[in-house]
Amino acid sequence: MLSCSKNSGGGEELPQRELSEEFKEYWFTGKAEISSYELEQSRYGETRKGNAVLIFVTEDFLKDEQVKANEKTTNTIEVLKLNSTKNFITGIYPYSIMQSSFYPLEGKSHALKVAASIQEWCGQVYMQLNNRGKYEIVSHSYFAGETDEDLSLHKVHLENEIWNQLRIDPDLLPTGEIIIIPSFEYIRLAHIEIKPHPATAEFYQDGKLSVYRITYPELKRSLKIYFKPTFPYTIEKWTEITNHDGNEYYTTANKLSTIKMDYWTKNSNKDLPLRDTLNLN
Repeated sequence: MLSCSKNSGGGEELPQRELSEEFKEYWFTGKAEISSYELEQSRYGETRKGNAVLIFVTEDFLKDEQVKANEKTTNTIEVLKLNSTKNFITGIYPYSIMQSSFYPLEGKSHALKVAASIQEWCGQVYMQLNNRGKYEIVSHSYFAGETDEDLSLHKVHLENEIWNQLRIDPDLLPTGEIIIIPSFEYIRLAHIEIKPHPATAEFYQDGKLSVYRITYPELKRSLKIYFKPTFPYTIEKWTEITNHDGNEYYTTANKLSTIKMDYWTKNSNKDLPLRDTLNLN
């Protein structure tokens, strides 16, 4: 059931989402859902083995400062946060990628904030989007031609937010012909301009799993997310396909394990064996 409510993402009227008891019992437990994946990452024309982790958790978010709140107040909003990480090796040196997206539970708005960073031995890059009157984006990089950027863009769909939307309710996901900003990870790894692109989004079934596919004709790229069709819509795997110089390159991630845990309290050396439960050792 939906009703009208104000939202911080520009002040527009937005439909209020009435969360089910099933949703509350799963997500409002004071624990995060952590899923590990076996990663095969395409980079420099070759497949690299590594791991990926998706960490979903609900938290109170300060609407104005756009950071995690220490406590719930009249100035906070409930969000589903996703921290996604990738780690893999290219030759002698490692890559570490992290993306964060904060999506409001209250309605069909866009993510309130998206951030991404990539570190490797050549240097590091960082991007952040804040959803205010427009999308306010800052980007920093060690590459010539993309060192320090500060720009505003009109609000469109964000690839980074679709993972959060899917976990709340797949019906929130856009379908058909859409305009969307690709994932920050892809923008920086491909060294392309930060801007929206036309795409086609659709659902289909593959055996017992539902699939959400986004296809970018201009970029010659597609993303397929495979998930269970019933709540809590767990993400089982995903595939990214890019075409360059007539060759197709695949990045795939297949789920290894899922646990629910207040991981932020498990920071002692005695907690190291917990990584075995996620097959991360």
